Amino acid sequence: MTSDAPNTTPPPPSLMGQLNTASFMFTTANPIGVRRSPRHSTPTAASAIPTSAPIPAPDLAASHLRPAAGPAHSRSRGSVSPSKPATTTSHASASSSPAKSPRKRQKSSGYAPPSTYAHLPLLPDAIAPNLLVLFVGLNPGIQTARTGHAYAHPTNLFWRLLHSSGVTPRLCMPAEDRSMPALYSLGQTNIVARPSRNGAELSKAEMDAGVALLEAKARRWRPETMCVVGKSIWESLWRVRHGRAIKAHEFRYGWQDESENMGVIGEGGRQREDEFEGGVDYSGEWKGARVFVASSTSGLAATLKPAEKEAIWRELGAWVEKRREERSIAAADS
Repeated sequence: MTSDAPNTTPPPPSLMGQLNTASFMFTTANPIGVRRSPRHSTPTAASAIPTSAPIPAPDLAASHLRPAAGPAHSRSRGSVSPSKPATTTSHASASSSPAKSPRKRQKSSGYAPPSTYAHLPLLPDAIAPNLLVLFVGLNPGIQTARTGHAYAHPTNLFWRLLHSSGVTPRLCMPAEDRSMPALYSLGQTNIVARPSRNGAELSKAEMDAGVALLEAKARRWRPETMCVVGKSIWESLWRVRHGRAIKAHEFRYGWQDESENMGVIGEGGRQREDEFEGGVDYSGEWKGARVFVASSTSGLAATLKPAEKEAIWRELGAWVEKRREERSIAAADS
């Protein structure tokens, strides 16, 4: 009996049949459009982070102090992780870039022994007999020692204040420091001879030791005025003379009492044999050099305002102008 069912025997396999895999792929009558909702889209490498959990805020402090963690092979130069795209997000770039180190604060300097700057030369005094003013500085700075000229640092106000106050009729340069005694009867010395970066590198002991040397210079050269350029210098002078620190109400800028004159001859009123200097007028009664305390001219000194410094120096300048005129008249009459 012959069956009515169709012959279901499969055809013999062939090469074309094996390659024609497209006929076995699933198809649908209604093509599926591109889904716009990110909830149903396949996560990519850039969006592999689950959306159900909140993304923590980056720890900027931690990323600033330590490098970003990652596989050991990913930190090798030129290697790229196969599981990540070649491009990285902005956060990854920021964390992998070298962090900027904070600017280091310059440590405040303390005492520095003389050997620290022993390679720098000393600054010679610019001094002559019977000066109008002998300026007393603290000690040579680094720039002054290197150039060999007083108050040579460009931020120092000494030469500008001399001119603006009337002490000098024109603006002078540091290179003219040796000529100031002959030009304008102005001299220069220091309470401490050795150079340093600033006054903090000096000790009170060596500043106090310089007081006796200043007294001897005043007796030998007999200037009319000793101008102390800076409060700390006058504090040393006071400490040695009075045996104690000066009190706040005792300090003042400008002219000091005549009892504070420098270079006063001791009892008997006679000049010591080893303190005579050629060209100095030792005749008449010597009551010592008047003391004028001026503000510091260092660029680091910011306690006083510029107008306050100008006022202090102008008081000295007015006196210098008057005495210079009186000397000129006396020289013309002689």
